[in-house]
Amino acid sequence: MRFRRNTKAVVPDTAPETTDEPADTPVGPYDVDAIPPELADVERVDLGSILVAPVPGCDLRLQIDERTQDVQAVLLTAEEGALELRAFAAPRNGDLWADVRPQLAADIVRRGGQVGEAEGTWGTHLLGQMPVKLPDGSDGVQASRIIGINGSRWMLRATLLGRPAVDGEFANAWLQGIAASAVRRGAHALPVGEALPLVMPAQAR
Repeated sequence: MRFRRNTKAVVPDTAPETTDEPADTPVGPYDVDAIPPELADVERVDLGSILVAPVPGCDLRLQIDERTQDVQAVLLTAEEGALELRAFAAPRNGDLWADVRPQLAADIVRRGGQVGEAEGTWGTHLLGQMPVKLPDGSDGVQASRIIGINGSRWMLRATLLGRPAVDGEFANAWLQGIAASAVRRGAHALPVGEALPLVMPAQAR
């Protein structure tokens, strides 16, 4: 996998469709200490709080804050879409995704987009449509599907952009990658909702 530093990902604009997602996606993602034996040999990229499983045909990029040089998000990108992964501290007993979902929906609307909900792998997803300018200057729509997965004192937020956000069959490989990934929460106390730190691979423990 190639690593590329950039501050934002450019992904294709895809008109939204209504599709069901495959039902054969594994149960993960997993806590780093609870990866099942049959998935132990997956060659994940260790970025500290997230151990990213590969998605065939995708490049792995890190979203970097140019001012602080901190890693803000993980991006898996391909010609027809992208996947952003971020992990957050969560309460031991609770549903952080249910708490933050209305906030994310309101933010999409505030920025001029449209938002809905759909049931899929891992429960309720947010479906977004954001108006964008295409390279030729015409108006377009960027589709997104935001998935929240509650774990052991963590929540993984996976955002599909472009074609994998709307095409269930095409998204299958991306969903398998999400499912095979793992989260390292750490033992230190963190405020609920705070992003878990990401690091460059050479710095991961």
